[in-house]
Amino acid sequence: MGNKTWKTGISDVSPGRIRIRGYDIAEIMEKLTYAEVVYLVLRGELPSKAEAELMNAILVSTVDHGPLPPSVLATRSVISGGNSLNAAIAGGVLVIGDSHGGAIEQSAKIMQEWAKKGGEVSAIAADLVEWLKETGKRMPGFGHTLHQVDPRTAKLFDIAERHGYSGKHIELCRAIEKALEEKLDKKLPINVNGAVGAVISDMGFDWRLGKGLFVISRVPGLLAHAYEEMIREKPLRKLGPMPFAYDGPGDRNI
Repeated sequence: MGNKTWKTGISDVSPGRIRIRGYDIAEIMEKLTYAEVVYLVLRGELPSKAEAELMNAILVSTVDHGPLPPSVLATRSVISGGNSLNAAIAGGVLVIGDSHGGAIEQSAKIMQEWAKKGGEVSAIAADLVEWLKETGKRMPGFGHTLHQVDPRTAKLFDIAERHGYSGKHIELCRAIEKALEEKLDKKLPINVNGAVGAVISDMGFDWRLGKGLFVISRVPGLLAHAYEEMIREKPLRKLGPMPFAYDGPGDRNI
């Protein structure tokens, strides 16, 4: 059992030889950008110029969003406790989940599933919003606690359209935004997560890679926050919303 080999199509490594998806690492280091390498390692093929620019825009769009997101607070808290940079970044990444960073994956899943349905896009969007209302679900990737209009959304869609990647998923995403406003009488603009979900869907990415792309994008931001916390702040400081109020049981005896 222990001598049996298992297969991987990602990298081929032996003494003096490193090849990623068949390409020599030294050549990659000289000729490809980081965004192009991310695309290559995930998709198995080199990106076109359009795909490279879109991947770069996606990775830049969610690199950081201030000091208050849960992943950043976790990262800074771990550093404040006297731990290493790698532990702090790992702590921040572990906080990324369905409620924080997961909307790319969730919105892409819904859009990929519903885009397969026949009919006009506006009708599909209306049916989707009706389904959301009936099931008591919310549409991930729409609305934002801070931005009335997310500045990253328009830019991502603009780059996608410029390169001919504005397809059925972006069209559906825009139709969902309109249907949500009509059905709920409330403006829920497409946020960066919904935009990325639509763009990667039109690029042919499996929705299950959505959260991973957010992690790849956010790690440099977490590193910057960890380092800033390390050099600028005193250890063991209070982080997060303050003050808090206790609402548990009163004094009790055993």
